[in-house]
Order: sequence, then C-alpha cells, then structure tokens
Amino acid sequence: MVKKINQDKPEKPTKAVKPVVAGKAKSADKKAATAKPAKNNAAHKRDASERPVKSAAGKPAQSSRASSKPKAAPAASEKTLAPAAPGDEKLQKVLARAGMGSRREMERAIEAGQVKVNDKIAKLGDRVLPQDKIFVNGQRVVLRSELTRRRVILYNKPEGEICSRSDPEGRPTVYDHLPALKGERWISVGRLDFNTSGLLLFTNDGELANKLMHPSSVIDREYLVRIQGEVTDEMRASLLKGVALDDGVARFTDIVDGAGEGKNRWFYCVVMEGRNREVRRLWESQGVKVSRLKRVRYANIFIPSHVRVGQWVDLTEREIQDLCMTAGFDSSTYTRMMEPTRDEAAQRERHDKKLRAASAAPRRPKVPPRKRPPIME
Repeated sequence: MVKKINQDKPEKPTKAVKPVVAGKAKSADKKAATAKPAKNNAAHKRDASERPVKSAAGKPAQSSRASSKPKAAPAASEKTLAPAAPGDEKLQKVLARAGMGSRREMERAIEAGQVKVNDKIAKLGDRVLPQDKIFVNGQRVVLRSELTRRRVILYNKPEGEICSRSDPEGRPTVYDHLPALKGERWISVGRLDFNTSGLLLFTNDGELANKLMHPSSVIDREYLVRIQGEVTDEMRASLLKGVALDDGVARFTDIVDGAGEGKNRWFYCVVMEGRNREVRRLWESQGVKVSRLKRVRYANIFIPSHVRVGQWVDLTEREIQDLCMTAGFDSSTYTRMMEPTRDEAAQRERHDKKLRAASAAPRRPKVPPRKRPPIME
C-alpha cells in the first residue's frame, strides 16, 4: 500500500534524512537574504566611522579602532624578529667547553667543592648564564667566545709516561711535552697505559673530546701488539666473537697478522671502545702475554712517519673536519670556527719542517778523493 503525500501539508522529515539538512540550508539562505540589507547598512556605518574626522584644529583625527590596529601589528612583528635570549647551560658543560677538562673531570671538581659561581660554592646540577662569574680553584674561568680557534694535536707517546697532569711518584707526564696554551688547557682524548706507546690526541675543545670518547660515537682504535705465546685459530675466533671480562663482554672487530714467527708474533687488532687495559686483558684471557703494545690509529688519524716518539704535531683543518664527521660532531652547534692567523700558520709550518728535518736520514759527508802517489819508474 503506497502512502499518499499531501503537498499542501508536507510531512516532517526525521533528523537523519539528508533533505532536512538541505531544508535548513534553504531557510538559512532566506535568513541571510533578509539580513543582507542590514549588514550593508552596518558596513556603511562602519566605513563612515573609520573615515578621518576633522578636529577643531582642522587636522584629521583617527578613530580609536583605526589607531588600535596598527599598534598591534608592529608588536607581533617585533615578537617574531626579536632574537632569543641565550639560555642557561649545565655548569660542567660550560667548563668543558672552556677547556678546563672533560665533563667527568668537571663533575668530580664540582663534587669536591673546587668550583664557585658568583662567590658561592657550586653543586652538581647547577646551571649558569653567560654573565655569571665562574672560578675553579680560585682562578677565574674565561668563557669561550662565539668565535674561537679549535686545535687538535697528535702526540706520539713513548713508554714510561703517564696521562695524568701530575704524579705523586714524580713520574714524567705527557703534558710536559705539549705546547703551552693561553687561558685554556689541553684535554686528552682517552688515555694510554704507562707501558703503552703510540698515538694520543689532545684538544682544547671539551665538547669535541667528550664526543670522541663517548661509546655512542663507535670510533675504532687500532693497536700493534706483540704476543708471547702460541696464537691458534680458535683463540682468534673467540676474541672476534667476544670474551666475558670483569666489566662486561669485549671483543676485537678485526685481527690481522703482522711480522714475526713462532711464539713472538705481531698482530694488528681493532677495538671500538676505550676501556681500561682492554687490549691487554683480551689477550691475557686466552693464556698469552702482551710484551709490547702501541696504538697506531684513532678513527681516520694515523701517526705521520716524520713524527718521532715524544714529538707532537698539529692536525690540519681538513683532518679536524674529518674527525668531527667521523664522531658525528656538529661543530656549528657549539662554536663558529676561526681560521688560523698568519702567525699561527707560519709557526705550524716551521714546526712541521723541523720535525721532517729531524726525521730525515743524515747526510753523509763528502770524502775527498784520494790522491794517487806518483808512480816511480
């Protein structure tokens, strides 16, 4: 049975039916059409109110609404264009950047009460601003400016030197042979044992030193080691797979044969961490003894042939950039690099020539030819 719809009295639709929405839109259009003249009148009145009205002096006077709008716009533009004020930073981070030492060393100094901020003893966790006055052991710390000169030097460490700044026993330290710095300190990138020789890096940038030493950087270190004892294939496979030490599992990422035969053999081995005596402990876990150990590479840096034991040399700007890239260190985040001055470049060139001349083979003196005695007939 079909239901008839009376057109004179239309049936009220439900809310879920689409024609209801269309009907509401039509009624809204009708209301908008009726309200359109009123809106036009209101717009006409608003335009009339925004027109400049002549004051008693004959000068046009702006309305309150017109005068309030231009004032709000410059305020918004000033807010967006104004440079952000430098925020506070961790105290140990600022001290490390100033070349006072690594972050761990600065944390220990803060815990020992050796650091003061604005004449108050600092505590671990304090944050400082650029205008704060910082003292370490009673000496004022000169904070690093925005434009700075980053230096990295390579030192060929001999055996019999320690990597500490001072030694109660009076043993020689590696810092005794480094060049002097004004207002800064050399920070060692890792350490070498007393009986270990080879490549050791130093820098005046604490942030770079912290990034190079952090395990997350995963930087390879290559050593040349002489082993006393027989090294089998099973031992090498075990060292490459991993050995459980006192401080966790450690392993070599690569082992390559060097010179020598029998029970005294040389090997090149690579580790990705800088644990204490890691290379020696790995070999000793296999029942053999390390008689000599020398670091020959750190990341992409090798010992130059003209740098003898106990000598140092500056890394070039290209080598420093490659080292930062290897460690994933974005130098632009911390400081803008300053090119070396003409005097610094000349001094570096003289030092490099001096090292090359000292490492060159000595020239043999020319021996005058012997005079043959006259032949007596």
